[in-house]
Amino acid sequence: MPGLVRKLLIFAAVDGLILQPAPPRHHPPATQQAIKIDYKGNVGPLLKDRREEDTAPVSLESHGIVGLLKVATSYFLISICGREQVAEVRGKPIYKITDVALIPLSSQADADKAIVAASEHAQRHIKTQGNTEDDSASGSEDDAPSVTDSLLEESVSPLRDVTDPLTGQKTTRERRTSVAEDVLQRKGLYGRFADKWFSTKGWSSDSRRLNEASTGKGVPKNVDSTVPTEEEHPTSAPDPNALPTTDKDVSGPMSPAAIPKALEGATDSTTVTLLPKILRTTKMYFASGNFFFSYEYDISRGIGQQQPNSNLPLFKTFDPLFFWNQHIAAPFIDAGQHSFVLPVMQGFVGQRPFSIKVVDTRSNSVMIDPSSTPNDIQLESWHENKAEDADANQANTTETSKPDPSNGKDFLLTLISRRSTKRAGLRYLRRGVDDEGSVANSVETEQILSSSTWDTSQDKIFSFTQYRGSIPLFFSQSPYSLKPQVNTWGSPETNAQAFKRHFSELSSRYGSVYSASLVDKHGTEAKIGEAYEKQAKALNDNGGMDGQGKELDFEWFDFHNVCRGMHFENVSRLLDTLGPFLSSTGWTEISNEQISHAQSGVLRTNCMDCLDRTNVVQSACARTALEGQLSAGSFSIDLQHDPSTSWFNALWADNGDAISRQYAGTAALKGDFTRTRKRQITGALTDFGLTLSRYYNNIVNDYFAQALIDYLLGRATDSIFAEFEADMKSSDYFIDVRKVRQAAIERSAGIVIEDKHEDLISGWTLSVPTAANQLKTATFEEAVLLLTEKALYFCRLDWGTEKVREFERVELENVQGVVRGVYITSTLAQRHMDEEKNVGFVIRYRAETGGELVRRNTRSLDSGTHDESARGNVKQADGTGRFLAFKALPPRSSVPANDNEIPDNETDAVKTICEDIVKFANKQKSVDAAKATASGAGEEHAVDEKREDKQLPVEEKDIIGLADAKKSTGYLEQLGYSLKKMVWS
Repeated sequence: MPGLVRKLLIFAAVDGLILQPAPPRHHPPATQQAIKIDYKGNVGPLLKDRREEDTAPVSLESHGIVGLLKVATSYFLISICGREQVAEVRGKPIYKITDVALIPLSSQADADKAIVAASEHAQRHIKTQGNTEDDSASGSEDDAPSVTDSLLEESVSPLRDVTDPLTGQKTTRERRTSVAEDVLQRKGLYGRFADKWFSTKGWSSDSRRLNEASTGKGVPKNVDSTVPTEEEHPTSAPDPNALPTTDKDVSGPMSPAAIPKALEGATDSTTVTLLPKILRTTKMYFASGNFFFSYEYDISRGIGQQQPNSNLPLFKTFDPLFFWNQHIAAPFIDAGQHSFVLPVMQGFVGQRPFSIKVVDTRSNSVMIDPSSTPNDIQLESWHENKAEDADANQANTTETSKPDPSNGKDFLLTLISRRSTKRAGLRYLRRGVDDEGSVANSVETEQILSSSTWDTSQDKIFSFTQYRGSIPLFFSQSPYSLKPQVNTWGSPETNAQAFKRHFSELSSRYGSVYSASLVDKHGTEAKIGEAYEKQAKALNDNGGMDGQGKELDFEWFDFHNVCRGMHFENVSRLLDTLGPFLSSTGWTEISNEQISHAQSGVLRTNCMDCLDRTNVVQSACARTALEGQLSAGSFSIDLQHDPSTSWFNALWADNGDAISRQYAGTAALKGDFTRTRKRQITGALTDFGLTLSRYYNNIVNDYFAQALIDYLLGRATDSIFAEFEADMKSSDYFIDVRKVRQAAIERSAGIVIEDKHEDLISGWTLSVPTAANQLKTATFEEAVLLLTEKALYFCRLDWGTEKVREFERVELENVQGVVRGVYITSTLAQRHMDEEKNVGFVIRYRAETGGELVRRNTRSLDSGTHDESARGNVKQADGTGRFLAFKALPPRSSVPANDNEIPDNETDAVKTICEDIVKFANKQKSVDAAKATASGAGEEHAVDEKREDKQLPVEEKDIIGLADAKKSTGYLEQLGYSLKKMVWS
């Protein structure tokens, strides 16, 4: 495949940022052409080498480009300025991103400041480490550490980084921690709320700034300036193992004063207020140690699916399912600058070498624990040090306990977990399945066993793949409870469709599928577990996964009940059940560069979060596979009981912790068992602390982070940040709400329109007060409004069951007027007070005397939310006037779309709806008047009514103006929002 730029210099010129390829040390000059990104975000080639120009006084060394971030009208280049080699597959290094720099494309001065700050940030980390740690990539193309090869520690990990005595790579070991230590000493990691709550200054010092931010008159003053100050970065070297204590330890890419300039005069106060937080969170997100890349090896595909001789750029062969920066790298792809497009994957990559020595001819083997080997050797030079190990062992031949090294074998075990970009996000904000069949926390994990030389002519390469993912049904859980109830939603048909689509795609990707569900059979999890089992049976009864009889194997293993009393070794009972499937599907084997056997199926494991219980089961299955693969080569080991194999448990525990941090914000629970194969009371206490940390993250930090993830993946526009500021929440943008709403319109029309000769003209979903004849209630809900040539149908839905809860039919001839205009129902956030976005309309009508006004479907009502006395049909006693109030929803709901029929804004949407209603109402009135005249009714009356029909008014005036809305907003409501904003943002 064409070569990627492995090292480049970034410097600012008058007309834009210059990205100049630079050759790694001991390599020939770079052949790639330099490119320029102008200050409007346009990417193009640069024909002249401009490194020596006076306009570029400082440059930043980078190991690659993540992408180009656009927020409002400003652009920021995300470049990799810190990396760490974590594995090497077939001589091709794999790196973890440890630090990134965000460079604004607003002006040369702003870009220079960001470049200086990034360079100083990297140098400080080098000084902090004391230059005592070797660069893990020293054996690769760079040959020597760069000043930008810095390490940014995990911000929320309860583990500490240590250097492995064998490989020289960084690994993790348990750090003594407690909830008190996490919150009190590292309160900055948990947001401004914890920082102020446990501060002697309390809230007062921030009150003025927060008031300015909420009104859009100022920018938070704690945003870092581009050039660090002495207070932010003291001259004394900090503790290298200490975690950052406040957000300001993450250097800001630009100063608050530069923000309006970057936005080219934009006046959106919400964007100005949130931009520093967007940039800080983006930097922390990509520098969290959870993203990986390789210049030569396609880490998105299994080792048996590689295309080594492909002439295509790496990003074109990279699996889009795991291409996390595809959206923000699009400007480079569109410009044809393929050598700068470096695909990045989220997940985990780890590698450990180990040796097995054969004791006698009966193939009894012994494991040599890598951690006890005295040689501190680098992973990439493992095969070069084998001879030294052999010589050292031969010098001690008098010790009879040592096995004969001539019968020994060196191996590498590589673990690669790939997190899917579909339905990506955080714990309680992404659950279950979406309408595309994609599930939350979807991770493919591949375990590769190879010799240290990767020579398939001598030894086989084995690859074993497993899959984890949320239960493929529509459900949700509230983050406000330690034991949240499961809320299922959607009709059985909707769930069945998404369920089948999920397993159909899974089967086409992996072959046979065995689903092991580990949720409880009692308590809060039983409901979703029963629904899962029922859908699996229904799928098999209706053609299977492919519609042609390919059945889904399913096993419900009550993990907590079987392993009660911390007896996690009872997982062996599940392995006995899974044994025949694992044996029949096997694993992939590569011999003589050819696939001699391909894995024909995959084990799909899930619990509620697909984290803790799933980790235990997946590591047990991987252990069984590894023992079987080694036994095929006449090596017999015991990974379950042999203490010298603890490195295997640690590797899988690191994998589980990484996946858990990406989904739940903390390391995995039950990690002590995964690491030591023993469950102890200390581990249970640690799990309790982690549970509290997860609880805090779920209700405070996750909402904004989820909004950022959706935006980076291209699933939402930048208006998602304004929506977050308004409601302090993040919607589920991986569920296409337009499809849900369209389905609701079609379902409502099929239920409420009884006359076969009455055709549906239009249907809309709108926000309405929860009570009739009201303009404002404490809460609003979504409802469906249908228009036919004869009547309007106002339908309230139970969105959980997708049923019509109640509806009202309004004859068009009874419509007396339509009013449209500003409809402000809250003054808490800037978005709530935007008169262009907060619009609606009111329909005034005359109710039929003695008729049924509202028809209610009692079967769809939830007795927990509706008064029993309110059930049934509501009759109207007289012909008094009534009205219905509707407020427009965002037309596109922040979801990018190419549908030109969708109105561009709420004002246009309301105008179109009102025009349609008035048009057909006037038409119906004219028809009725003509019929009345033809039937012999009074001529004078018919003429007057016909004249009235033609003059049906459409008034334009405020429904609830800004001034009236402010008067109706209570003090407690304002106080509650201010406290919530202080915590969330």
